[in-house]
Amino acid sequence: MAVKLKIEENQLQELLNCIKENKKKPGPLMPTLHDAQRIFGCVPIEVQKIISKELGESVAKINGVVTFYSHFSIEPKGKHVISVCLGTACYVRGSQLVIDEFSKILGIAPGKTTEDGEYTLEATRCIGACGLAPVFTVDGHVYGKSTPTTAHKALEEIKGK
Repeated sequence: MAVKLKIEENQLQELLNCIKENKKKPGPLMPTLHDAQRIFGCVPIEVQKIISKELGESVAKINGVVTFYSHFSIEPKGKHVISVCLGTACYVRGSQLVIDEFSKILGIAPGKTTEDGEYTLEATRCIGACGLAPVFTVDGHVYGKSTPTTAHKALEEIKGK
């Protein structure tokens, strides 16, 4: 279910300022999308339309980029983002068990956010730590050689902060 984003005036102005700066350099789309993700916490269609108008690019092109790269999200992410690698090395070493455990604990499927907005669970491809497989990250912190028990420990660490 798509969430309608309320765009605050200060956020809109910040985005427009970023676009103005990004247009001074070649290839302004990617930096603008990163700025939008930072400002709004996601890049929903409302924001894509603004970027489209300001950069003179089609909404279809912008949406294609947003949906292609896993860094961008069209819906707001949780306060804590858990990304479980399902790349080949991690998968054959049991990452499916880890993501299943997170899903069970949090009560959400991969790609979803808990109702309280605390956690987003993502299935990702290779994050470049194959020697530590299976791997997951929580807010960018890497957990290697993980198991379902590691999932519990990571959530306990978050709650302890």
